[in-house]
Amino acid sequence: MAETEPARIGQVDLTRQAVAEAGASHPPAVIAGFTGWLLDAFDFFLVTFCLTAIAREFHKSDAQIALVITMTLAFRPVGGFVFGLIADRYGRRLPLMINIGVFAVAEILTGLAPSYAALLLVRALFGVVMGGNWGVGASLAMEGAPVAKRGVLSGFLQEGYAAGYVLAAVCYFFLFNRVGWRPLFFVGSLPALALVLFIRFRVKESEVWRKSARTKLGWGAQRREIFSHWKLFLYLLAFMSAMMFASHGTQDMYPTFLQRQWHYGPSSRAVITAISGIGAIIGGLVFGHFSDKVGRRKAIIVAFILGAVLIPVWAYAPNEALLVAGAFLMQFMVQGAWGVIPAHLAELSPNSVRALLPGFAYQSAGVIASSVVFIEAVYAQKTSYATAMALTAISVFAMASIMAFLGRERHGTAFGS
Repeated sequence: MAETEPARIGQVDLTRQAVAEAGASHPPAVIAGFTGWLLDAFDFFLVTFCLTAIAREFHKSDAQIALVITMTLAFRPVGGFVFGLIADRYGRRLPLMINIGVFAVAEILTGLAPSYAALLLVRALFGVVMGGNWGVGASLAMEGAPVAKRGVLSGFLQEGYAAGYVLAAVCYFFLFNRVGWRPLFFVGSLPALALVLFIRFRVKESEVWRKSARTKLGWGAQRREIFSHWKLFLYLLAFMSAMMFASHGTQDMYPTFLQRQWHYGPSSRAVITAISGIGAIIGGLVFGHFSDKVGRRKAIIVAFILGAVLIPVWAYAPNEALLVAGAFLMQFMVQGAWGVIPAHLAELSPNSVRALLPGFAYQSAGVIASSVVFIEAVYAQKTSYATAMALTAISVFAMASIMAFLGRERHGTAFGS
């Protein structure tokens, strides 16, 4: 017993050293993850804003031009798998730099696309890039974050998506009528190149990955390691599908709801959805911090319960003031639940697959949940947009809460142990 005590003390000292090294590197890593996810969302939502103009230029119907978005969604799981696999084997920084560099190229090529076919190919490339960014950036940021602040930093990282949406709305509002749709896609390329340089010179490689890389597996052993976690992957896929249903079920048809139910024009719709995006950013930070105190699953479930309480105001607001308040508060709750996700998934995933499993499950779930728009549209044909959205919201909130409750929790776990 006396011989094991010094070894135990040495092990504690090494753990403290690893925590100190990780804490020292976390701000640049979180900034890199947040900015990369913001730029991806900025580009994705620019396409949705410009869809009508793109269709008009290429002489395509709404159904044909919708394939542009479908191509992006379809190829996101490819990116989640490929970049996650590379990041778990070769480190987080280099794959993230390559990912963002290719993003800059995809931005420029989108603005220069000479034909509809070329545009589809470019958007497929962007789908790979967008799918790969989240898993790599989240693993790098969460592995470097102090345990006590992991939740709030998770909320900050995740709401890069909402910030990208708000930025795309602002960019479209002020520039589209002046320059058209093509130059809008050049806007994101310069910040992306600057981000590559930032990662190269300011972001350190994950210490957790460095330590696990000392016992790096061969490709065959790595394949067996990945497949050994198939049960965890299936749970993450089901859980993230429920989370995606909650997100897309309250976002995607909302502009149409404002148009059909409230008869708002493009400017009013953009303003209200931007306000809801601000609510999403704040909610992600608040519930991320809340999850540090009470746990990840409890924070997610509380957010969805409060979201369910808000459904009458959100869907059936009697006046414009309550409509705007409902939009803000609903996304505060929904994206509040989402703000917990980077930390929760990183904690659930073993060191060896922390980039691959969450990223691949996240992006595959997006393809599954894309059907929610069709479901809402079918509801709306039989009732009204308000009732369709209310029924969808309560259903997906219940489903996401149940999936969160059924899962495990490793809140506060020390990565690398």
